Amino acid sequence: MSDTGGEWQVARRRKGASRSSKSLQVSAACGQESLDVGKTVKRIRDTMSELRCEEFWHDWKEQLLVAASASLSKSPADKDAEDQPERIPRTCQQLECVCYGLGPFASCVSARYQLAMLLLLLEAGQIPLKDCSVYDPVFSSGERDVLRDLGLTVLSENEEGKRLVEKPTFFYLMHCGKALYNNLLWKNWSARGLPLMIIIGNSFSGMRDRTIEKEFTRDYSYISKAVDFSVERKLACPSHLIDVFNDTAVITFPSNSLNGLPQSTWAESPEPQYPHSPDLEIILKETQS
Repeated sequence: MSDTGGEWQVARRRKGASRSSKSLQVSAACGQESLDVGKTVKRIRDTMSELRCEEFWHDWKEQLLVAASASLSKSPADKDAEDQPERIPRTCQQLECVCYGLGPFASCVSARYQLAMLLLLLEAGQIPLKDCSVYDPVFSSGERDVLRDLGLTVLSENEEGKRLVEKPTFFYLMHCGKALYNNLLWKNWSARGLPLMIIIGNSFSGMRDRTIEKEFTRDYSYISKAVDFSVERKLACPSHLIDVFNDTAVITFPSNSLNGLPQSTWAESPEPQYPHSPDLEIILKETQS
């Protein structure tokens, strides 16, 4: 695969290490360049057209629709769906969408493909673009202009993943740091809150397998617990896009599984702190320049 005529390759991980957030670790191939908003929008749309021709795209679309059907059927906003739990909706218009940690998509090919996939998923579910909020502290002013030009809502505050959901919400978290996932789970840690979330991002079980058990349970306790009751559906990934879409799954939290858990599961849910994690893989508010 090439970008502007040149070969590209995402930096490889050392064996046994987890993939760092794109916000902190960007391939050397993602060089800096002056940003032409119109040209960048066209490149993104061209990438969308390319992905539409990929066989794996149909799997991603169907998996989102299936997950949305289950989530919306449990939502008060869609009572009629309770009578047809197996129905797959043609649209997911009632879903909100949040995307964190996309990375510098104007210069990084991997991030641009991930943005194009997000736009395809929104299109397939007919989720209004304005209902998709995006944030990454590394976005340039030009990239923020591109996102607004596409119709997306650009957040102005670094939420560190600590967003409380009030309605079914689709989170797009491609190769984000574990702390961001952990923060998101903490903020919605209840039998009511978790089922409202659909996550497309890195596999929780994959995170566990790549992390020393003691560190995983100590530093990322909410992911560690969620592994046991969340449902992961692995998403297809072609070999030529392995560095872009590898280790990705649709993650949901079925109400029937959560309702069977002891009340002590939800009794104590302290806000995560990471004193033992110098390589946190996300940019915190206080570290932003």
